[in-house]
Amino acid sequence: MTDTVHLTNQNGETYAGTHLIIDLHNAQNLDDAARVERALRDAARATGATLLHLHTHRFSPQGVTGVAILAESHIACHTWPEIGYAAFDIFMCGATTPHAAIPVLEAEFIPERVEVRELHRGQITP
Repeated sequence: MTDTVHLTNQNGETYAGTHLIIDLHNAQNLDDAARVERALRDAARATGATLLHLHTHRFSPQGVTGVAILAESHIACHTWPEIGYAAFDIFMCGATTPHAAIPVLEAEFIPERVEVRELHRGQITP
């Protein structure tokens, strides 16, 4: 019997986790490492995930990368302030709500356009 505690069960499907690829276009505040850290922390909280570790790094002359390591997987980002673009990668398993991170990112970075792609990773066939 498969232990399904850490699997995602939604709409009759069982899979390892939901993976969101989120692109923010014409966004603001992308060169602020403290803001990126706050966004990662708040996004983890909004999704119901358990934050284990968070690290950001500001590049010179610009750009920030960051990762939030979660008990349920991760949230990662990389920003290109010079073109107003940020790439977020959210992968979560279990009873989390990864889509709840999107309003947090929109509030912090005020993008003109948001693109979201969703994958269900590790699909379990009946």
